[in-house]
Amino acid sequence: MNNLLKGMALLFALAVVSCGGKEKEQKEEGFSVQRKKATTEKPVETSTTNKVKASERVDMSTKGVGPVTSVDLPAEIDQAMAAKGKEVYDQMCLACHRVGKKFIGPAPNGILERRTPEWIMNMILNPQEMVQQDPLARELLQEFNGSPMSNQGLTEEQARAILEYFRTLN
Repeated sequence: MNNLLKGMALLFALAVVSCGGKEKEQKEEGFSVQRKKATTEKPVETSTTNKVKASERVDMSTKGVGPVTSVDLPAEIDQAMAAKGKEVYDQMCLACHRVGKKFIGPAPNGILERRTPEWIMNMILNPQEMVQQDPLARELLQEFNGSPMSNQGLTEEQARAILEYFRTLN
């Protein structure tokens, strides 16, 4: 029994020594990467660090792509039209857009401070072409995880009513 314990201890010692030797061989035979500390004086800034999100960017220069080329907004909000717009919005848009918070799509409040009325109506009426041809609409698609706005088949009158409702949200 004593010889058996000595033999097992000897085998264990040999196993430990032999494993240790293999690690050293692997380190010598393999390759290693030595990293050096960057020597630049200024931190490198990527374009995404300073870039404003598409949903927050102000772009009042484009009308978008679609049937709407001109919209005249009177100084006073048409409350009856806005009420109709809220009804249409609640039926057709509420599944993806929430007032006051980001949801599947951007929040509509304050949109008239960031986009032209024509762009808004074209996005409502013509979302597929807008995403294909309008750079801002493409960026919004990316910002909102590739969830495209679906074409709800609204009329220009309904889109105009929604726009009037948006005017009440500012």
